[in-house]
Amino acid sequence: MFAAGTDTTLAVLEWTMTELLRHPNVMQKLQNEIRNVVSQKTHITEQHLNNMHYLKAVIKETLRLHPPSPLLIPRESRQDTKIMGYDIAAGTQVIVNAFAISTDSSYWDQPLEFQPERFLKNVDIKGNDFHLIPFGAGRRGCPGISFAMVVNELVLANLVHQFDWSLPNGVERDMSLNMSETNGLTIHRKFPLMAIVSPHL
Repeated sequence: MFAAGTDTTLAVLEWTMTELLRHPNVMQKLQNEIRNVVSQKTHITEQHLNNMHYLKAVIKETLRLHPPSPLLIPRESRQDTKIMGYDIAAGTQVIVNAFAISTDSSYWDQPLEFQPERFLKNVDIKGNDFHLIPFGAGRRGCPGISFAMVVNELVLANLVHQFDWSLPNGVERDMSLNMSETNGLTIHRKFPLMAIVSPHL
């Protein structure tokens, strides 16, 4: 349980920072929101998160484009059934491709573009809106959804509130920043993200 909760959180935060560095306008908008909500305080609490709507949208958009586990935990059909014209026999192992769903153009406009604004309207991430299910859905969805979202929001909010971020010299946002992925149960960046950080004054 601890491994699942830490490895996936690490992956989400690294992909989020990658997308923010690729999209400095999004980074600036996020920093403005957080700094306005927090004002002169240095410590961000869960109470602050309630007023950070763009922060939530950024994380949801990252989960849409970079779900840490794009193939959800396998399930087994308990009885013969038919889904969308396909016969599923009892005992068949079924694997849901959450990434394919979250980048399906029949559900999303410009599905491969990083656009957090699409989540400023409420889209449920807990399995009720089936076009975004990085945590699965139903009774057997991930039990750590609330914990994961709060941790992601708190860490990201503190990172972009306290510091200013940029890419190393010679790395262009869209051309040189390698977006290759690893293979495995959790999808990380193939090459670690390198960034320059400076305290925000």
